[in-house]
Amino acid sequence: MKNIPGFTTIDRYIIRKFLTTFFFALILFIVIAIVFDITEKLDDFIDGHVPFIEIVFTYYLSFIPFFAVTFTPLFLFVSVIFFTSRMAANSEIVAILNAGMTFRRMLVPFFIAASIIMLLNIYANHWIVPQANKTRVGFESTYINTSWSVDKSNIHMQIEKGLYMYLQNYNYSDSTGYRFAVEKFTGDNLVYKLKSDRVIWNYPTKKWKIINYTERRNGRMSESLNHGKDTLVTYNFSPKDFARKVDEATTLNAKELNDVIADERLKGSQNVPSFEVEKYRRTAFPFAILILTLIAVALSSRKTRGGTGMHIGLGIALSFSYILFLQFSSTFSINGNLPAVVAVWIPNILYLLIALVLLRLAPK
Repeated sequence: MKNIPGFTTIDRYIIRKFLTTFFFALILFIVIAIVFDITEKLDDFIDGHVPFIEIVFTYYLSFIPFFAVTFTPLFLFVSVIFFTSRMAANSEIVAILNAGMTFRRMLVPFFIAASIIMLLNIYANHWIVPQANKTRVGFESTYINTSWSVDKSNIHMQIEKGLYMYLQNYNYSDSTGYRFAVEKFTGDNLVYKLKSDRVIWNYPTKKWKIINYTERRNGRMSESLNHGKDTLVTYNFSPKDFARKVDEATTLNAKELNDVIADERLKGSQNVPSFEVEKYRRTAFPFAILILTLIAVALSSRKTRGGTGMHIGLGIALSFSYILFLQFSSTFSINGNLPAVVAVWIPNILYLLIALVLLRLAPK
């Protein structure tokens, strides 16, 4: 950085303060979070006879990336408010502005540091955290949440183009589904339909056993009806497709998430908006780091009677309101017709406007 043209000692000072304060706050909150998590899960660890090495190197080694990346915007916001308000209280910002550096020029090192963290956060969100979540969720499924069941009923699914499946419900305890139907369309015409009272998933053969079924075929000039007791059929779906949960999205890297979205859209799944919200959130949420940095500097650069405490309190309130608004807009996408990309970027647009207003009110 020393060889970058126009890069001053003040720039290096601000970047150093920015990064050291942020990483100190991040490490501190990670330690606190781990202590609380151990307190909450200690009984599960003891009852499950979980090896100490598994707890440390499998669970908490994967818990740290998930927690750190998820709360980076919040910790960074509080960190910037803290050290900037300290600079304002010590009249350092006044001295910087009196030395001839404009307020907007002073923002440059803030944004350089914030951009570095944002890019790392985006990469981690798409690739590192999903892998960590796979390990963490696998550990929880093995030792903590050992019971696994799905109470979903009335399952509709497009198996492939023009081929649709319906299952009234599925029981994981005996791998049995009830009220099963498959329909095949050519254009708008129903050309094939199979109905069965019961189906059983055969794990060794990866096939469905169809019990007491009726097949109906409709041709242009003919129609046939066939009854059967039982048969084995291969379909392009399995019980795991019924069990796919929205939480699974957090364990998928960027490529896997795109593949799942395409697969769920083909099947006509209602989970598509939830997966799309997760996809776009991985970029939009880290981008909030730049916006929150601008708000934090604009808020805390003015020396006030309330001091650092007032700045931090206001900063925490704003950061939590941002997270709340993000959840609120995401709900409209998942349960309504709002496009996922719009839902996750609306908070950024709104808070960017707030940041620009605060920037105009900041001391120049």
